[in-house]
Amino acid sequence: MTASCGAEPLLHLQVNGQAHAIGGVPRQATLLHLLRNDLGLNGPKYGCGLGQCGACTVHVDGVAARACVIPAHGVAGRAITTLEGLGARGDWHPVQAAFEEAQAAQCGYCLNGMVMQAAALLARDPEASEARIRAELSGNLCRCGTHIEILDAVQRAAVRMRGGVRS
Repeated sequence: MTASCGAEPLLHLQVNGQAHAIGGVPRQATLLHLLRNDLGLNGPKYGCGLGQCGACTVHVDGVAARACVIPAHGVAGRAITTLEGLGARGDWHPVQAAFEEAQAAQCGYCLNGMVMQAAALLARDPEASEARIRAELSGNLCRCGTHIEILDAVQRAAVRMRGGVRS
């Protein structure tokens, strides 16, 4: 690769199963900025900008991560999944379906982070206890007070992912 008067090289990302090569991405750009502004993915939200509220949560190689504090160039070549890539209307991921059934959203701003954090937990531990679910979601802020519904939704999804049935 040749240097060219400060021009940024192409950034290669795998987002929601699709390859992207994006030019002109500044070194200081966050993954959240790139997802929302360059790729038009609005699932991850800008909350605190410090990685503390969870609204921007995405999966990086299957692990929940805060997109607002991750440099976009730091995830080059890695698999990124946003809420849009987790499931789609009519083909929801079990966590998304459970959130809908449990009516676990009020304003919906925290929803992206709650769903993505819960999906990552249940992918690695579908037997997660209520205490483990509470601990996992403790870093995701919700100001609307739907915590009981959110906990119910994650427990419903866990049952579903274990092969049980609960509506």
